[in-house]
Amino acid sequence: LAPLSPPRDVLFRGLPLSDFSQQDVQILRREPGFRGFYQVDVLTLRHRLFAGGWGPELRRELFVRRDAVCVLPYDPWEDAVVLGEQMRVGALDKRASPWMLELVAGLFDEGESAEEVARREAQEEAGLELRELIPITRYFPSPGGSNEHVHLFCALVDSRGVGGIHGLAEEGEDIRVQVLSLAEARKAPSDGRLDTAASIIALQWLLLNGQHVREQAGPRP
Repeated sequence: LAPLSPPRDVLFRGLPLSDFSQQDVQILRREPGFRGFYQVDVLTLRHRLFAGGWGPELRRELFVRRDAVCVLPYDPWEDAVVLGEQMRVGALDKRASPWMLELVAGLFDEGESAEEVARREAQEEAGLELRELIPITRYFPSPGGSNEHVHLFCALVDSRGVGGIHGLAEEGEDIRVQVLSLAEARKAPSDGRLDTAASIIALQWLLLNGQHVREQAGPRP
């Protein structure tokens, strides 16, 4: 299977879409807007224009948060995925129930690699031991207003006996773990049960690459 992602301290540059770079943005002021579990910075900036020259000064609020790791646990021998259900405050006014099915996910702690975050969160949120991590992609969920960068993985797991309630009580986590067949999971985005970006991206990747993953996994250890 594909190797692990490069270390987190390697800058993810992405493919250039133009001749512009970081040097073509001038940050004139950066001021604190809010400080809590997350933070908001207020930036005054300007940037070069496609037609040439510099644009006007712009004021932009930037939601600053640690980068995240999201993992789709997949049992290739049972052809099933493991998902967690928990209440999400962002969905309070947007859907019938704010309890959502999601991937295993968590934020980087200081000095952690993406693999370390994935394995820690899998144990805390689902009681899972990850056998192998397969990188899917990295992406920005909302770069118009947030600097969050997501490292997305699929992980091979043994789903037998998996389930129950998990999460860290000291963090207020209350996560019900569910095992869904891949056939059932593939219907979840269209029927509204699975409606987070990381979950949909990872599931689509697995539907495209599942046969290869199962072949490479071989017989159950």
